[in-house]
Amino acid sequence: MSSRYFVDRSSKAVVVLCALASFLVLLAIGVFTLREAMPAFGETGVLDFLFGTTWRPGQDAYGILPMMVGSIYVAFLAMAMAVPLGIACAILLAEVAPRYVRRLLRPAVELLVGIPSVVYGLVGMVIIVPQVRHLGGSGYSVLAAAIVLMAMCLPTIISISEDSIRAVPRSYKEGSLALGATQWQTMWRVTLPAARSGLIAAVILGIGRAIGETMAVYMVIGNAILMPVSPLDKARTLTGNIAVEITYAAGIHEKALFATGVVLFLLILVINSVAILALKRGVGGQRVG
Repeated sequence: MSSRYFVDRSSKAVVVLCALASFLVLLAIGVFTLREAMPAFGETGVLDFLFGTTWRPGQDAYGILPMMVGSIYVAFLAMAMAVPLGIACAILLAEVAPRYVRRLLRPAVELLVGIPSVVYGLVGMVIIVPQVRHLGGSGYSVLAAAIVLMAMCLPTIISISEDSIRAVPRSYKEGSLALGATQWQTMWRVTLPAARSGLIAAVILGIGRAIGETMAVYMVIGNAILMPVSPLDKARTLTGNIAVEITYAAGIHEKALFATGVVLFLLILVINSVAILALKRGVGGQRVG
């Protein structure tokens, strides 16, 4: 009995230490980035840095609003395409497809996760950009980047959504079917609401992947510091700006890139917090109803 108690306490201590180490690493990254960014915020001003529309390091002009808009525009356009496709594919794999189809599709989805982002970028340059060019512009655009990001986010959304749908108790489905609902009505009104927390987690992870992606987006978005209005416009993202200029940046320019990293960090934090609050309200409303 004492040995089992010791193992239980030791396992708990190990888990706590691992969780604490993860939190400390995250905290250290945040503190270091913020410390390096403070001179840029002090020199430029927080509001001018966030809402300025001109980024010219040679003239000490550091405004990241076009890149913030570009990042959000690309990410949400990609998610608008990826979420319906991903959840539909998850429904197919979890509920509709026969076993031999699942055996074929599931490894293909898992294989997409391991493809390097630069390969997605190359495929986008060779296939997607020329097709987008037919719609207008040079082809290097927000739309091309969103399509590439959609393909990159799909495996994450599909995998997590499928697991969430499979985790719904079978009694929910059997009860709905026994009451006379069709298979589609059961899926739409019972299974998907019951799997809501997992589906929202899939969307959150997809958004984080979309906003944080660098190389594939950099290769197809055109990399122009412009305020994108149309999906066919060129743009630059926050991550792309850091990747392009960090190799030669110095002085306040380098600090401004660290400040861009702080904004990117906070942007992802805000999006995740909003999604979690929406999830809690949705679950609360469902219980009340």
